[in-house]
Formats: sequence, structure tokens, C-alpha cells
Amino acid sequence: MTCDKLLTQGEKATIDEIVVQDIERFGKMNQYTAVVKQDGDWWVGWIEEIPGVNCQEQSREELLETLRITLQEAIEMNRQDAVAAAADGYEKAIVDL
Repeated sequence: MTCDKLLTQGEKATIDEIVVQDIERFGKMNQYTAVVKQDGDWWVGWIEEIPGVNCQEQSREELLETLRITLQEAIEMNRQDAVAAAADGYEKAIVDL
């Protein structure tokens, strides 16, 4: 579930960077950076670290919730795709940054 709105070049809006938190399967807390801004009557936002996770909502609070949900769905789809691509005989390992 992604939603987006094209912005015209030269539009001015305040950019507010916030942190969106997501608890993954392993109980580890992860943080992602959302870049959000108000564009007319809409709030639009993107998750910096995950391409394709972008949304728009009518309030900042709704936008942050929609970004969190969309981020969770994107991570889960990526997990499923990785396992499907590996087929048989794979193992999982945690990689810390």
C-alpha cells in the first residue's frame, strides 16, 4: 500500500524529519527516518531508507501512521521475496550495522 502525490517544482513547504519506529519479528527496535511536509491541504512523506515507501494524508498524524503501516508491509514483502528467491537450502542470519 503506497500512495503518493506529485509536487510541482519550486513549491515551498517546511520539511520535518521525524523517526518512525517499527518492531520487527525478532523483537528488535528499528528506527527509520520519515521526511514529511505539508503541501496545500495534504501532508506527504517518504521513508528515507526504504525506496517506494511514500504516502499522503490529510493530517500529519494520519500520515505518520500510514507511513508506519506501509513500511511494515514493505519489509514483510521484502522478507517473503528474499525467501522465495533463495528457494531451498538457505539459512537466516542477523546483520547489525
